[in-house]
Amino acid sequence: MVLPWLLLGTARKAVLRSVEAALCGLQSIKGNHHNFYTAISKDVTYKELKNLLNSKNIMLIDVREAWEILEYGKIPGSINIPLDEVGEALQMNPRDFKEKYNEVKPSKSDNLVFSCLAGVRSKKALDTAVSLGFHSAQHYAGGWKEWVTYEFSEKKQGN
Repeated sequence: MVLPWLLLGTARKAVLRSVEAALCGLQSIKGNHHNFYTAISKDVTYKELKNLLNSKNIMLIDVREAWEILEYGKIPGSINIPLDEVGEALQMNPRDFKEKYNEVKPSKSDNLVFSCLAGVRSKKALDTAVSLGFHSAQHYAGGWKEWVTYEFSEKKQGN
């Protein structure tokens, strides 16, 4: 194995980027004597999302703009908090959150799932939520595009 500090220029940068990417899905779990790192799955599949929604054990937050939801629709049971409001919304006091979004503000231990059109904005919202201490947060990478494809397919098959 070639050690990163022996590499030059762009090769070194590529190795550092791959190490950084590998560390992105890791979360520290502090024990009595050591810090252990475990990979935490932050992506939710269509079937996992359907099960979570049926269990009513999550808050699904659609981070698209309001006009997108009005024009194209939304995943049933989701609430709309546009991406540029996510950080502020998750730090609001519970009364203001309820007034603005008509939902109970999630606690840092609640299961949150973020969605958008195709997974780009929901990943940014996930990163924001995790940085604010919402460590049970995930995102639905397939987004609205994947959701409607599966839903159409299931309805067509009569499921």
